[in-house]
Amino acid sequence: MTDRVDCLADVCLTCSDEALPALVIRLMDHQLAVAEIGGVHEQVSVALVDAVAGDTVLVHAKEAIAVISRGSGGHG
Repeated sequence: MTDRVDCLADVCLTCSDEALPALVIRLMDHQLAVAEIGGVHEQVSVALVDAVAGDTVLVHAKEAIAVISRGSGGHG
């Protein structure tokens, strides 16, 4: 079994083969966003989800695959 390596260097936000929750800091052009996990900011794709700043998304391989909680930015 392989231990999970902490992502603190210039590596992918999601280590190993797991999806991790990330806070959307701000949306960017081209369906990208800056997200934070463990104090580290990473550019991720939000093309598959309807996320706004403040939402928490589940990220795997730099791709947001689900919104798991809505932030104060809110929807609708």
